[in-house]
Amino acid sequence: MAVPFALGFGIGHLSAPYLAPHIDPLTYSLFFGVGLAITAVPILGRILREFDLTRTEIGVVAISAAAVNDVTGWILLAGISAYASARFSMTAIGWQIGGIALLACVAWFALRPSVNWLLTRFPVKGGQLPPNLMTVIVCLIFAMGICTYFLGIFTIFGGFLTGLLFHHNKAFVEAWRAQIGKFVLVFFLPVFFTYTGLRTNVLGLTSASDWQWLALVLAASILGKMIPVYIASRIAGFAHQESTILGSLMNTRALMELIVLNIGFDLGFILQNVFTMLVIMAVATTVMTGPLLRLLLPRAGYAIPVGVEA
Repeated sequence: MAVPFALGFGIGHLSAPYLAPHIDPLTYSLFFGVGLAITAVPILGRILREFDLTRTEIGVVAISAAAVNDVTGWILLAGISAYASARFSMTAIGWQIGGIALLACVAWFALRPSVNWLLTRFPVKGGQLPPNLMTVIVCLIFAMGICTYFLGIFTIFGGFLTGLLFHHNKAFVEAWRAQIGKFVLVFFLPVFFTYTGLRTNVLGLTSASDWQWLALVLAASILGKMIPVYIASRIAGFAHQESTILGSLMNTRALMELIVLNIGFDLGFILQNVFTMLVIMAVATTVMTGPLLRLLLPRAGYAIPVGVEA
């Protein structure tokens, strides 16, 4: 994450006077850095399953690295959002940090044992979540969202923290994905993508400088992921072709990137043109992964599964 984050921060610093002249350059650059550093776990997992790479060494390394990347990205995003929302007042930042610490202590020392008791009181049976358990969880998600909203860290982190409290229970996770995950995938995910699409104004990139900045963002995002991952893979002992495949896999940004961009846009630290550029970058780096794998996998001795050759 370090190299693409540094590149994104640098581009943010350089572009701030032109693309975001009335926004705090530090906060703008931090959001820019996170935007380039992200790798999305869910879409990467689907790509690995599609190309039958889940049980291969490169597949395990890629999804493990992406998981660490994803968690680190959430932590960075929470910290930057908190910093941005504090209006740069030391008093406000102090209260905010104190509130975050208090919420973390409550979650660890009170909610974590309560969740364990709850899962024992309402166990998952036959892969089904009891209605009473689902009711409590939904209430907890809203309550945690309200807490993080008032702390100025954006509501979505309340749901993320709630997920962390339950994630250790494998039976619960599998049942939740089967019952709730499919509904979210079919209903809420398309709504989110539509919402993001409505905010993306490609026709708003009217000047030559806009397209030059977009080209720079694309080059930095692609090369800033693939080259460092390739070098790290070679140092770790992977062959040339496998290192290239790992670089291509880690270049996938997708949903996590869009969440980062929407948060930055809602907080007012990413303007319309920059939002559009970064959305284009997120889509381009995700879409290019499939064709690259179709090209690279046979060269490394991996068979392309039937149905994904085209």
